[in-house]
Amino acid sequence: MKAVLRWIALAIIAFVGLQLFFVGRIAAMAVIDPESTTFQRSEAWRIATERDRLRWRQQWVPYERISDNLKRAVIASEDGSFANHDGVDWDALEKAWARNAKAEEFAARRAQLAPSRARPPKIVGGSTITQQLAKNLLLSGERTLLRKGQEIVLTFALENALTKQRILEIYLNNVEWGEGVFGAEAAAQHYFRKPASRLSAYEAARLAVMLPQPKRFEKTPGSGYLAGRAHTIVARMRDAELP
Repeated sequence: MKAVLRWIALAIIAFVGLQLFFVGRIAAMAVIDPESTTFQRSEAWRIATERDRLRWRQQWVPYERISDNLKRAVIASEDGSFANHDGVDWDALEKAWARNAKAEEFAARRAQLAPSRARPPKIVGGSTITQQLAKNLLLSGERTLLRKGQEIVLTFALENALTKQRILEIYLNNVEWGEGVFGAEAAAQHYFRKPASRLSAYEAARLAVMLPQPKRFEKTPGSGYLAGRAHTIVARMRDAELP
């Protein structure tokens, strides 16, 4: 019995220690720009091993040198209530879970009726910008309830330790926009040969639309969906509230 209690105590201490480590890293980000994220490091390893060379583009730029067009486009596309929520949009999360449950149920029925035409269900997120940042900064990409719970804890830590402006600044400087292309400055130079500060509304909207699947859209720049969705985001940008 004592051995079991000892292992439980060690597990609790390890868990608390991990949370303190995460909180410490987040608190430091109030004044220190993160050099890389967990997602970026895993991508760097994958690219280097698959390609035998590392193609990498990233350049940190301060919040003031990122076009307001891009800030508004990303908020309009990814998280319309970013400036006002506490880190988690519970309504959006609930709707996403309901859609995913229906998609999984449909995929299971289709697999039973036509196994040869079975496809994995299309999973939608519902995560806010702060949640996406928490996941990319410190966590793995696995989809489990435990990982989601940790993501929400880190989301609240980010919201309490950093300003909304700082959260958006870190997000825009680290988010993926193609294979080995990270951050607003690298994306603006890669796709439009100009700095992030000079992006037009339509250029910013095209970048924002790419975010859920950047590697896919990098290979299909002439996608009709990409162009049409970009025009929709441009129309929404005027209502996007900046922090």
